[in-house]
Amino acid sequence: MISPSSSSKHGLIHALKLTQLGSAGAVELTADADATWLHFDADDPETRRWLLSEGGLSPIAAGALTTHETRPRVLRRGDNLVLTLRGVNRLPGAEAEDMVSLRIWTNGSRLISARLRPLQSTERLVDELLQGEGANTIPDLLVDWVEYVVDDMADSIADLELDVASAEAAIDEGDPTSIRQSIVALRKRALQFRRYMAPQREALTRLSAETPTWLTEYHRVRLRDIADRLMRYIEDLDQVRDRAILAQEELAARLADDMNRKTYVFTIVAVLFLPLGFLTGLLGVNVGGVPGLDEPHAFNYLMASCGAIIVALLLCFKWQRWM
Repeated sequence: MISPSSSSKHGLIHALKLTQLGSAGAVELTADADATWLHFDADDPETRRWLLSEGGLSPIAAGALTTHETRPRVLRRGDNLVLTLRGVNRLPGAEAEDMVSLRIWTNGSRLISARLRPLQSTERLVDELLQGEGANTIPDLLVDWVEYVVDDMADSIADLELDVASAEAAIDEGDPTSIRQSIVALRKRALQFRRYMAPQREALTRLSAETPTWLTEYHRVRLRDIADRLMRYIEDLDQVRDRAILAQEELAARLADDMNRKTYVFTIVAVLFLPLGFLTGLLGVNVGGVPGLDEPHAFNYLMASCGAIIVALLLCFKWQRWM
């Protein structure tokens, strides 16, 4: 990462000036230099004060760059453009669906951005500028940044697809409770992604349709292509969500079938022993006149009768196609 300027007391993370040769150099914090990229910490209270007093931004633009709660959107006034996006969280130990906000203001000649947490696409831009392989102009920098934010989503969507495929394969052999919990977690992750990706696609579509003087047709074509790519990611995300719902329904159906089979077996056993229980209970009453009381083979007759009743019931079940 390029070292911050000495004026970082205003919440500045870095101040870079593009050289139009694919590289950039660190400069002091200034509000009116052309081809400059000023990147701030949105959580620093000095950032908003500098943007309003020295940066020349309107209260609406300064608020969009420093507010904590953001959703993807595009605001334009003349040649001034405010863009708010969300990128996947690549911090160690973080969940990718905990998306990181990116706030950008630009008028085509300079760009001011702010973030609450580091974003991988930002570091990629800076690394390219360090190596002399970055953007030549501010519009190029903006479009590259948007493209990197969208491209970073591909791996996370692919991971979701692999996870739902694993959950589908584990339905036949895994623990139903753990599988159900993993499917629920997958659906939550997909919903969290889609919460920001759908409005982000609308924002990019609107951005490609905007007509500030510094946004050329080449940039609009690239932005439309990026919006189309994001649409494909959203479609993949919808497919992941639908597959998770189907897997959950399949798991619920299999659990219900398993419960029905067990209930069926219990019912058959209960029906078989119901007449036997009635018969033995009737013969076991402690009153006079019980048949076979003095018959030495009465027990054998009783067992034979019970066996005949069971066979008769089984044949009846077979005839009625209950078994």
